[in-house]
Amino acid sequence: MYNILIVDDEEMIRKLIRKYAEFDGHKVTEASDGMDAVIKFKNGNFDIILMDIMMPELDGFSASREIRKTSNIPIIMLSARGEEYDKINGFEIGIDDYVVKPFSPKELMLRVEAIMKRAKARGDVQESKNEVISLANGGLVADLTARIVYIDGKRIDMSPKEYELFFYMLKNKNIALSRDKLLSDVWGYDFFGDDRTLDTHIKILRKSLGKYSDFIVTIRGMGYRFEEK
Repeated sequence: MYNILIVDDEEMIRKLIRKYAEFDGHKVTEASDGMDAVIKFKNGNFDIILMDIMMPELDGFSASREIRKTSNIPIIMLSARGEEYDKINGFEIGIDDYVVKPFSPKELMLRVEAIMKRAKARGDVQESKNEVISLANGGLVADLTARIVYIDGKRIDMSPKEYELFFYMLKNKNIALSRDKLLSDVWGYDFFGDDRTLDTHIKILRKSLGKYSDFIVTIRGMGYRFEEK
């Protein structure tokens, strides 16, 4: 059972999600706008947040940024808009998934379950042996255990999903990875919906890697490969 915070200014959408969440045995708290969400988050103990974007008082992006100042709680963003800009903005903030309205409540619950499994797995890794990968004569260094990346000695910040995607590709360096393989292994479920999610994350990851962005090679019609130039 998860403690879910549902944030949306449309009461009907909140009630619909609540119905399916409670049917699956989860506890639900509702917030009608971003400000309400931040307040309830600070006063509650939630496992995951389902956050709408367009809301009064404080929009979903601003509310997520405020929450990210103190917590890495999983966030699924809900939006009636599917523009790439909105997705990139959300993923750069550090959200875990982006769902475009109208959506299937059943699919949304499957995504919640998948993300929570991934979050638990990340917590279990902390006890493993420290693993560091160094590339480009030390110019690009990744501490997989501490989840820290350095470029030319300077630490760079990545969203949780960026770390997962980057570290997965590092561990599978020089191997051609299909889109389906990446989505299944990194997102943790058989992906359905907007398959541009992977391309958006690759674009963000390349931006974060700066001069090492060309280490991520696009394989036309297949997927991607990470290789040291």
